Amino acid sequence: MSFIRATFRTLTTPSRRIAAGVLVLVGLIFGAFGMTAFDATMHATNTDAFCVSCHELRDNALEEFVGTPHHTNASGKVAGCGDCHVPKEFVPKMMRKFRAAGEVYHHLLGTIDTPEKYDEHRLWMAKKTWAFMNARDSQECRNCHDTASWDLELQSLKARNYHSEALSRGKTCIDCHKGLAHDLPPGILEDEQLEGIDL
Repeated sequence: MSFIRATFRTLTTPSRRIAAGVLVLVGLIFGAFGMTAFDATMHATNTDAFCVSCHELRDNALEEFVGTPHHTNASGKVAGCGDCHVPKEFVPKMMRKFRAAGEVYHHLLGTIDTPEKYDEHRLWMAKKTWAFMNARDSQECRNCHDTASWDLELQSLKARNYHSEALSRGKTCIDCHKGLAHDLPPGILEDEQLEGIDL
């Protein structure tokens, strides 16, 4: 009981109320600044300019991306690096950003700093990305391509047949659409885990 009385007395003393108010105000200002800085950092690290600031991606991934349907198309809708490789939801986005620390580590090590090294690791990088997309039911694809809005009758006969089968078998986009934005890894057809997949 005496603790409650002492706390009440402390909070009702004018000088202490002012100090507490100043502390709360300072906390709010720092909190707002921190949230703004955090949001700006998340946004900046999702831009194409940031992604291709390292020469490994600029000289390899970007070069093969330019000219693909996700870069140049009739609608003028361009997919950026973050559209395909970074989730929009907060928790999955933070998990992806945390995993990106490993990519920075490999950048510093020079793991893929030449075209030859990049090609040597291409299958491993592709499998990792495909597994990530598959685990998320190709959500990053679905952010732009909503299967519920498809009009299969407006698609080509080939696309209609593939998409009808994919929908009926519960396939996800990345099961069939590998190599649309980036080159397929060399020797992919020999890889036993990918045999039988329509590329």
